[in-house]
Amino acid sequence: MAYRYFYDCEFIEDGRTIDLVSIGVVDEHGREYYAVSTEFDPSRAIDWVRRNVLDKLPGPASPLWKGRATIRDELYEFLIAPVRKKSGSHPGERIEMWAWYGAYDHVVFAQLWGAMPELPRALPRMTKDLRQRWDDLGRPELPVADDADLHDALTDAKLNLERWAALEAFRRERSIPDLR
Repeated sequence: MAYRYFYDCEFIEDGRTIDLVSIGVVDEHGREYYAVSTEFDPSRAIDWVRRNVLDKLPGPASPLWKGRATIRDELYEFLIAPVRKKSGSHPGERIEMWAWYGAYDHVVFAQLWGAMPELPRALPRMTKDLRQRWDDLGRPELPVADDADLHDALTDAKLNLERWAALEAFRRERSIPDLR
């Protein structure tokens, strides 16, 4: 059985580089992780990112601001602790990462460890996409967030968990086989 995490990353990107701003992760059991990188360059952000992401970050004195190495180490422990506790080990196939339009999120996530081959074996090499699952299930009604709350990584991660629950309820109600 998989241990599922739902996450979102906010980032600055220019078509060549993706730079982590913040990451929020929740699991199905109510655990949460949130951090803001001290290493992104806000001057590289487009106006939309400034208005919709940077303006929602906690103040610079917040302990949520951390270096990438600290985020990487804390995130790793957050992700593998429940799997290690359950099985005595931490095999990567036990962890699933889910995001809404998760391609960029996965790149930002994996880059915390450097190049993709440096991602620890305990962590998945891909993020499963909730948006694609929604499409595959015929686009059933999903929970929505207030526009003012969107683009905060932790709020969006929580919304992804709500979306997952709604999609699973829809799938079960209609006896649609789980093809994961």
